Amino acid sequence: MEVFLKVILPVFLVMGTGYLSVWYKWLNAKNIDSLTSFAQNFAIPCLLFYAIAKIEIGEYFNLRLLVSFYLGALACFIIGFLAAYFYFNRDKEESICIGFTCLFSNSILLGLPIMENAHGPASLGSNYAIIAFHAPFCYLIGILSMEFFRESNKALNFKKSLTHIFNSVLKNPLIIAIFLGLLVNIFGLPIPFSIWSGLSIIKEAALPTALFALGGVLYQYRPEGDSLTICFVIFVSIILHPALVYFASISSSLTLDQIRSAVITAAMAPGINAFLFASIYKKAQPVVASSILLGTIATVFTASMWILILG
Repeated sequence: MEVFLKVILPVFLVMGTGYLSVWYKWLNAKNIDSLTSFAQNFAIPCLLFYAIAKIEIGEYFNLRLLVSFYLGALACFIIGFLAAYFYFNRDKEESICIGFTCLFSNSILLGLPIMENAHGPASLGSNYAIIAFHAPFCYLIGILSMEFFRESNKALNFKKSLTHIFNSVLKNPLIIAIFLGLLVNIFGLPIPFSIWSGLSIIKEAALPTALFALGGVLYQYRPEGDSLTICFVIFVSIILHPALVYFASISSSLTLDQIRSAVITAAMAPGINAFLFASIYKKAQPVVASSILLGTIATVFTASMWILILG
């Protein structure tokens, strides 16, 4: 109960406020879209740049940590795809979108604030190392799988698919911020104190704004689609995914701090990027949207469980 009250509840109260603000029409969808754009395109990139520019890369960018996390994520994508295709009788494109939802945990908007509340700001180094590769890895898996399995008369040329991925990555503000942060960190590029101070102010607004906006966005979703498929996606995302990462982390002899970062990140509900991916291909959108909404609610309980297990 103490973990729930001190760690999980504050995060979901901020989200709940955003949800209620749209429900009671204090804010409309356009207001929430503006907050989301500010958070995703400006405030969170500032947070990621600031954090990655200042962390000890040799300490936190650990290959065993990354392999443990991403092997678990890849396994969940494969499990989600196979179950959707063979058991739930979805077509290949829908199955890939469902697998992508099982793969893409909400590493920033949920993972960072919950980890920070549980173990303090100093515990986030390994989280940032995971986040640095998260979007490129997940989109690479999802887009390549989709283009590989699409019907031949609809499929894009493989070279064009790679070009599309590369251009998308280059234009993503989060990826740009991570890349610039790595450059500053590795080469020790000088940044004036006033800029650091300004970034520090902006980064403090990133997670509260993003959480509030996430609540408003979730109001626009409705539980629709095959309920059994939705329950399966949620199970893979917030139960199986962290369990696989936990055992992989133990086998890799990671430190307790690294295990916490990897497992808590894996234990988060699917992120909104999963819905964006499904929207690109216009496949399985009701299932994905409902999995995000209901999975986010379920994270209240499963995140508390994993925090207790990990100490």
